[in-house]
Amino acid sequence: MTAWRQAGLNYINYSNIAAKVLRRALKPELRTEALKRDESHVRITPWANGKPAHLQQAASK
Repeated sequence: MTAWRQAGLNYINYSNIAAKVLRRALKPELRTEALKRDESHVRITPWANGKPAHLQQAASK
């Protein structure tokens, strides 16, 4: 059995941890570009009755 499985991780979690460790170990001039690849943007669209539901914007204070 692999070490990451014995630690209770799945492969996705293991590979994410390994990627973060590798990015931190890079030289500073290479680290900046590598850290940009670590960012992700997610957009969530709620669905109702088989169609995307539009969210109303909350009033700002």
